[in-house]
Amino acid sequence: MARLVVIGGVAGGASAAGRAKRLDPDLDVVVYERGEVTSYAACGLPYLVGDQMFDADDLVARTPQELRDAGLDVRVAHEVVGIDPDARTVEVRDLVGGRSFTDGFDDLLIATGAAPIRPPLDGVDSPGILGIRSIPDAATIDAVIRERAPERAVVVGGGYIGIEMAEAFVERGLAVTMIELRDAPMATLDADMGGRVADAIRDLGVDLRLGTSVEGFTTADDWVAAVATGDGELPADLVMMGLGMRPSVALAEGAGIAIGPSGAIDTDARMATRTEGVWAAGDCVESLHRISHQPVSIALGTHANKQGRVAGTNIAGGAARFPGVIGTAITRVGSTEIARTGLNETEAHQAGFATVAATAEGLTRARYYPGAQDLAVKVVAERGTGRMLGAQIVGGPEAGKRIDVLALAVWHGMGVEEFSMLDLSYAPPMAPVWETSMIAARLTAQAATAPAAK
Repeated sequence: MARLVVIGGVAGGASAAGRAKRLDPDLDVVVYERGEVTSYAACGLPYLVGDQMFDADDLVARTPQELRDAGLDVRVAHEVVGIDPDARTVEVRDLVGGRSFTDGFDDLLIATGAAPIRPPLDGVDSPGILGIRSIPDAATIDAVIRERAPERAVVVGGGYIGIEMAEAFVERGLAVTMIELRDAPMATLDADMGGRVADAIRDLGVDLRLGTSVEGFTTADDWVAAVATGDGELPADLVMMGLGMRPSVALAEGAGIAIGPSGAIDTDARMATRTEGVWAAGDCVESLHRISHQPVSIALGTHANKQGRVAGTNIAGGAARFPGVIGTAITRVGSTEIARTGLNETEAHQAGFATVAATAEGLTRARYYPGAQDLAVKVVAERGTGRMLGAQIVGGPEAGKRIDVLALAVWHGMGVEEFSMLDLSYAPPMAPVWETSMIAARLTAQAATAPAAK
């Protein structure tokens, strides 16, 4: 009987294991997960901390027992600490029993995910400086808030994690300061759109410090007490590191498995690594960006689940391919929704495109219909051809999911002129006659065909 060993039992790992077992019921599948929880929605963790009317159990798609009932040998609190591709074995440590053992495989799926970035600053490992990656992390943060009753939180970083955790702390009654090194939050947006996000962060009551560096941390009574910045010291009862995620590739790298230029595991479209019989999926792998044609590392559950499904299909003898990514993402701060897809202007220039861009402001409903919310849509296109390269949205409720139509256009290489005349739905309670995205595309189309400035 062929044996598949899966390292990691969350999104990519659980998806690959389940898919392979469904397609090949005779396949022996063992999943090693160093935590206690499998197949959970990590993207919901900030909202769990923010006390958003659901429990940690609601984030779990399939428990270890449910995966076992599906025929998988799932072993939680088991950490794989070494891989020998030549011997086709892994070294496993039982974190509860304290023993170590070796297990063999015919195929190996690496789904080690990503870990919060923690720069080497003085005092960065002090108690009270927290990160969020897992349900236990969320439980730790919740316990700190309940037991220590902190009054002041400092969030380091103004990206997705930083923004979502800042809002969670505000909801829990803390005074929040956010520190961001750049001149605008949300580096995946252009600075003009990031400025709109900055306004929304401040409207939430957060003290946003832009263009500010973090130099270290000080403690008192064995707990973080302040954050040292380029602009002085900020008192803190707890600190959240929200600097993004880095692929967890040490295990793969130690086994000689190729790491790509993005810093994540190099795979082909089948999710196979360059090492025979070794596959990878999820936040630890790099993907091909369909617009820039460059390898990128983007940690999102949407990609992880698809990649796991592709890997599981191929491991079981099927044929599937992961087609790449375009960086579509969405979040919110307060009532302001933030979304993006494709390349922003900076990314497009780095990829070698000559670009044009235009921003249109509009409403989510007909102007006369109650509840209409402001939104701004920015479209980036290739000069001359008018091919849509990317788009960004910042606006009120119901604005953000409009990014999906733009993502479809970017995915298929649609031109902005064509997009501006799409047959989109209209009714006063849901949309204006002219969708703001269509207006932005029209403005971009006019600029795309105009002579370049000399």
